[in-house]
Amino acid sequence: MRVRLLDKYVLKELLYPFIFGVASFSSIFIASSMLFKIVKYITTYGASGSAVARMFLYSMPEVINYTFPMSVLLATLMAFGKLSGSSEIVAMKSGGVSYYRIVAPVVVVGFIVSMFSVIWAEKVVPPSKHEAKRILEMEIRGDVKPKTQEHVVIKTLSGGAQRITYARSFDEKTGIMQDVTIEEFSNNKLSRVQTAQTAKWENGAWVLSNGVIFTMDEQDGIASRATFSKQVIPLRTTPREISWEQKEADEMTLGELRGYIQVLERQKLPTSYYWTEIFMRFAIPLASFVFALLGAPLGTQRQRSGSSIGLGISVIVIFVYYGIMAFATGLGKGGVIPPFLAAMSSNIVCLIAGIILLKKADY
Repeated sequence: MRVRLLDKYVLKELLYPFIFGVASFSSIFIASSMLFKIVKYITTYGASGSAVARMFLYSMPEVINYTFPMSVLLATLMAFGKLSGSSEIVAMKSGGVSYYRIVAPVVVVGFIVSMFSVIWAEKVVPPSKHEAKRILEMEIRGDVKPKTQEHVVIKTLSGGAQRITYARSFDEKTGIMQDVTIEEFSNNKLSRVQTAQTAKWENGAWVLSNGVIFTMDEQDGIASRATFSKQVIPLRTTPREISWEQKEADEMTLGELRGYIQVLERQKLPTSYYWTEIFMRFAIPLASFVFALLGAPLGTQRQRSGSSIGLGISVIVIFVYYGIMAFATGLGKGGVIPPFLAAMSSNIVCLIAGIILLKKADY
């Protein structure tokens, strides 16, 4: 019973700083970048209040996702700073409660926030960010999206068959795709592959030029091969629709990223950029758990410092964390270091520091 009361007390000390952290860090993000952009969209493009408001709302899930780890760190620093400053931690230890047991509810909260953040980053952030981008380009800027794109992937599903169309490059203005590969699947098995030099949008249809058709057999591999000079393919997606169906890596779900990686791997193209993005979907949420481990001993060591120090320490730790992350992910996306190490490096550094500080604080 005494331990349960202790858990409730510690969690209560965490609640209000966490809510304050989400609100304050979100406000900082909004004030530092989004407000300036909103003013620019209104003055430069004459954007309507409705379009700007909707773009703002759809941009918020990504901002909130970044504030979760920061808020956990701030809440832990402030809560343990208060407990330490009023000698409550000393009293708890005197009552026979170990320091690790005092920290336990904070670590559990950090883990829960991390798991929630993983789901949030997968289910909410990508579609909302894609919609914010659509509003920006279509309704505010007036469709000034670049017309030429690289590595275009189009997925179509008809009955039980799936078709994946890949083009090395695509120009919406001319309606031409270059270096086209079409893979057709039946019952999740590759049944046919078509390659062509170009595909051109003509009279409401895509026409392949100078290509080869491979019929695939599950046991023998390529069962037959045939060439063609011209061929119409059953793809009804218009050039304009293709442009808007192409998502940036941070707008894709994990399933979409994995599917895109498989297409690139079959084309023997580099995939480090997208693997790094996948691991980042777990690395940023995991920061909530890591910051809980790091924040507790840092807050304990502050003794009677004012609560404003918690915000200062949070800013320093966050700056170091994201500085390491930015440097490492740049190397990872460029293929210099493994994507997993690139995404997790900042978490690994903070985790080691947190474990060391926890051991020191237990003495």
